[in-house]
Amino acid sequence: MAKHPSGALRGAGIVKLLLEREDINPNTADIEYGQTPLSWAAEGGHEEAVKFLLEREDINPSIADISRQTPLSWAARGGYERVVKLLLERKDINPNTIEALYGRTPLLWAAGGRHEGVAKLL
Repeated sequence: MAKHPSGALRGAGIVKLLLEREDINPNTADIEYGQTPLSWAAEGGHEEAVKFLLEREDINPSIADISRQTPLSWAARGGYERVVKLLLERKDINPNTIEALYGRTPLLWAAGGRHEGVAKLL
């Protein structure tokens, strides 16, 4: 997705269109990093795409990638407060998941990046 605001909205619109298809599994991870669309959207701070993905009943917001980072971990690491808030609204999110590569929780990522707002949410 593009970084320009209008490009980000176009990107979110593409996500929405893809999610309307019955043959799309929103939990499919990529081969190289094991990241799902939600993980990529959270890592990039793409709030609208995260919203569209979380609206799906079949979305699993706790799928970790190959380094055991979850979408919440990626959003906390990037300091994306609104994305973290959206993810925390889900009851099936564990904010204390420890990722394997560095042994950090989302809170540790937020604190290490000096993302005070995210740390307060967590």
